[in-house]
Amino acid sequence: MALWLSLNIAILLAAYLLGSLPTGYTAAKLLKGIDIREVGSGSTGATNVLRTLGKGPAIAVLLLDVLKGVAAIVLVRWAYTREAVDMLAAPPVLDSWLPWMVTGAGLAAVLGHSKSIWLGFTGGKSVATSLGILLALYWPVGLATLGVFAIVIAISRIVSLSSMSGAIACPVLMIVAGQPLAYCLFALAGGLYVIVRHRSNIERLLAGAEPRIGEKLSQQQEAETSASQ
Repeated sequence: MALWLSLNIAILLAAYLLGSLPTGYTAAKLLKGIDIREVGSGSTGATNVLRTLGKGPAIAVLLLDVLKGVAAIVLVRWAYTREAVDMLAAPPVLDSWLPWMVTGAGLAAVLGHSKSIWLGFTGGKSVATSLGILLALYWPVGLATLGVFAIVIAISRIVSLSSMSGAIACPVLMIVAGQPLAYCLFALAGGLYVIVRHRSNIERLLAGAEPRIGEKLSQQQEAETSASQ
């Protein structure tokens, strides 16, 4: 039992480290020699990369952040198919643990992206990484959530509002799709976490001051965002 628990803890730690990979920070350092946490919104995610570095780097960071989420889920499913794991637990145990471990790995990757160990436990808002996890968990819900994001951003041209709309829709979509309880709870917990990470954006939305795509934060908004993080 000790080896079984140790294995699962190691898997969760590996998922966290995958989520922690500082893609946006690294892109800003390599391309402009700057700390992206000190410009714009202070986030290391693709939206702040777009404002700071442009479309190309933002797309690259977005895709890499999505892949981090996919990799965390693939890691668990791969580990649970190894013969060595079969020796530690019987198939019924593996089947019952798998959805919960997948959920745990997803949450660990989300936490890693926003609280990266490589960046002093700072990071992004976990939207892209959450999308990757959803696509790996059950791709129809992942695509439907992306569809909600796309519709809202086409209408509003506000990334934060679109991200939170997707976060709200996701648990509903998981339930409607009849997915396992563990997946539904991930969608709910992950969605709430994404919304909490957007609290400064919510304040600007209520004040009518949230920038649209192509607009930049004012110096005052940057200072207010940095102070709230």
